[in-house]
Amino acid sequence: MRYRIFVLTLLLLTTTIDAKRLSNWHLDRIYKRVAKNSNINKRALREAFYYYKKNRNKKRLSKQYIAIADYTKVAGSKRLYIINLQTGKVYRHKVAHGIKSGAKGGRVWRSSNKRYSHMTPYGFFKVGSWEGLTSKKRYHYLPIKGLQWNNKKVGLPTRKGGRDIVLHTASYVNRGGRSLGCFAIKPQDRKAVFKRLKRALLYSYTGR
Repeated sequence: MRYRIFVLTLLLLTTTIDAKRLSNWHLDRIYKRVAKNSNINKRALREAFYYYKKNRNKKRLSKQYIAIADYTKVAGSKRLYIINLQTGKVYRHKVAHGIKSGAKGGRVWRSSNKRYSHMTPYGFFKVGSWEGLTSKKRYHYLPIKGLQWNNKKVGLPTRKGGRDIVLHTASYVNRGGRSLGCFAIKPQDRKAVFKRLKRALLYSYTGR
């Protein structure tokens, strides 16, 4: 009896350690599961997992979730995919695109990381861990930070020469509306999205 308890305890400890380490073998298994069971753009999924495996420790990314905003799909679809890295389960939500990136209700045809472009930014980002309220419209938001040379100023305040982009809630998402470039989600999705995306990798995929 004691031996069985010891073995079970050892298995639980091993599972916990493996979950924390997230070996490449485990991530490859999750990748295949998601690729088989979801309609995420295959290139976007492949690139997101590749980047995550290379940078998860250096960038201190969440070990629980990664997210892909698949802007090759139309705004009416739930194109924000949040992937559980432990189980492969995928959560889907609507996310708006920039007003200069495509028609209302459509997909993204143009994207840019430049200031004042009013387009959807592209590339890899890290979502922040603290929640705030925007000063004018009182949107709930999480900050984001660009992780590449071509988007490193996205998420920085304009006073520092950056592009003030965040992940925020907005009621217009329910009506298929567009943002000024921010990653806007429905207000009723805030708790589920914010809970999972803190410190997570977010890949804004626009087909570039």
